Amino acid sequence: MKTFKNCAAQGDLMIRRIQKLPENLNLMSSEKGAYIIAHSETGHHHIIAERPTVRVFESGDPLISYLEVIEATEETETLIEHLRSFDTHESLLVTPGIYEIRRQREYTPEGWRRVAD
Repeated sequence: MKTFKNCAAQGDLMIRRIQKLPENLNLMSSEKGAYIIAHSETGHHHIIAERPTVRVFESGDPLISYLEVIEATEETETLIEHLRSFDTHESLLVTPGIYEIRRQREYTPEGWRRVAD
């Protein structure tokens, strides 16, 4: 498990600590007890387990979401996990705070697109 202070990456995700949440966000719904913060076409999603001390928000941009970790103890630690049994990205331990989560993108002759993980 990795830890970080202000900024980290996990596959095609970039996570950075910010001071406050922007306005006009929508709470994300969990699926099967987890928030999917980056969908994968092959089912190898990046997820955060649903906990009462964690809130995940969607913005109007499908490449940007936000995370608020209110409290962390051994029982309520927040991990960003990669659901793949092979060649997986190491889990990230997220400490209390507010974070912006961005999907990386790349330029092609057709225009910008999400980086495929």
